[in-house]
Amino acid sequence: MTMWVFGYGSLLWNPGFEVAEQATATLAGYARSFCMRSIHHRGTDTEPGLVLALDEAEGALCNGVALRVAGGTEDATLAYLRERELISSAYLERMLDVTLGTGETVSAVTYVIDPDHVQYCGGLPLEEQAQIIAHAVGGRGPNSEYLFNTAEHLHEMGVADSDLDWLARRVAAIRS
Repeated sequence: MTMWVFGYGSLLWNPGFEVAEQATATLAGYARSFCMRSIHHRGTDTEPGLVLALDEAEGALCNGVALRVAGGTEDATLAYLRERELISSAYLERMLDVTLGTGETVSAVTYVIDPDHVQYCGGLPLEEQAQIIAHAVGGRGPNSEYLFNTAEHLHEMGVADSDLDWLARRVAAIRS
């Protein structure tokens, strides 16, 4: 059975597993936003950062990438993703349908935010997000690096995200 993973944040530029194929993809019903406090990878318990998550929203569309897992590595990939993405249980693992750029629909492992989790922070004003991202650092490095890498890879894919573009400009200005 073919295993796909939907990437919309760091999986765009750092999947961490063997990818056999990748394709642009759209997920309906979810919006990408900095709605999860990061206390491990891009922040700490005392100085949380922010990471992207998929927040369920009627009528929303999230453009990202579908990553086809190399055959024979499915179990190892799923174990790796669970260790990486479910570190604090703020994400929920779902199998969701995504539409590839070709029009084909595939079911993909997708990590969405649990809106009832303590790390959920949907609706923060963009300026507040920028201030947090500009200063937070976690086990995987500066929060700003996460933002800049994601925004850059979305641009390379031809995916527009006005909030991420604004945040990248604002965080760069704060850090300069």
